[in-house]
Amino acid sequence: MKYSFSKHITIGNKVISNDHPAFIIAEAGVNHGGDVNLAKELIDIAVQSGADAVKFQAFKTENLILESVEKAPYQQQTTSASESQFNMLKKLELRKDQYQELKDYCEQKGIIFLITPFDKFSLGQLEELGVEAYKVASTDTTNLPFLKKIALTGKPILLSTGMSFLDEVKSAMQTIHEFNKDVVILQCTANYPIEDSEANLNVMDTYGAEFGGLVGYSDHSVGLGAAPYAVAKGAKVVEKHFTIDKLADGPDHRASLDPAQLKEFVLEVRRIELFLGSSEKKPTNSEMHTRKSLQKYLVAARTIKAGALIKEEDLVAKRTGGVGISPIKYLDLVGTIAKRDFNINDIIDA
Repeated sequence: MKYSFSKHITIGNKVISNDHPAFIIAEAGVNHGGDVNLAKELIDIAVQSGADAVKFQAFKTENLILESVEKAPYQQQTTSASESQFNMLKKLELRKDQYQELKDYCEQKGIIFLITPFDKFSLGQLEELGVEAYKVASTDTTNLPFLKKIALTGKPILLSTGMSFLDEVKSAMQTIHEFNKDVVILQCTANYPIEDSEANLNVMDTYGAEFGGLVGYSDHSVGLGAAPYAVAKGAKVVEKHFTIDKLADGPDHRASLDPAQLKEFVLEVRRIELFLGSSEKKPTNSEMHTRKSLQKYLVAARTIKAGALIKEEDLVAKRTGGVGISPIKYLDLVGTIAKRDFNINDIIDA
């Protein structure tokens, strides 16, 4: 299938494209513990870090999960194993008016409000609030009916693909493509945290070749982790979980960055972008001065008399302080007639 996904996507006042800095999402997720005031503190931390957006999660537990479902292994390690996944999630729900409160607070603070809907009911609420884009969690990569509903909103989509086979990802992208071209596909490994060997950043190359659009990385690795390296490989969206307290009660805190680490994370991504620089090969401004001092130019290797035929062995390249003819043009001189006498080390000027 031939795709025509957008390569220039606007979310709020930010542009996501190969010509713009990476879009950095500070993933608050459910680390607010169901407390909207704590969620606001997380927004403040995201603002202070320099992230482009802060992201939360929207779900109605009854629409998301059956009551009998056990917790995922990582959830059992970070929360009470005797508590069901249903009961754990129920404590982390926010209401529509709280989403609105957080969205308004983000606007006051000058950071983009992002959110992941996990069910049709929550998506409808978010549409009523007028959110600007949707992050889709890996749990819904294979949920084609829900992906279609999100695509039909016409809002930009950031699609995580953890736990998925490539054929499943293709089905997801085909479903979305029919209705929406503003998609960034994110490589993701859905565990909290992951081993370094599980990051598989090379999957972004597979996605780029397969779908031709923008790619990114949703990072669950330890510490600053894999996301900065993903930026070096071309990721234009990266996201990282963060928390106020890594020892707090909840499923995601231990795999999250603390406030200082989040700030360091954003700085590291921006530093890597400075390292990447321009794709145009030419001397930098500082190199132009170095070039004058260090690059070589043609001088006489031996005495050359006026009227003599200049031979290759008559020429040698030495540092002259930027004066003379570059040795890259030496063949233009070989076979020509010397217009004047040259002593050894005289700069060849014509």
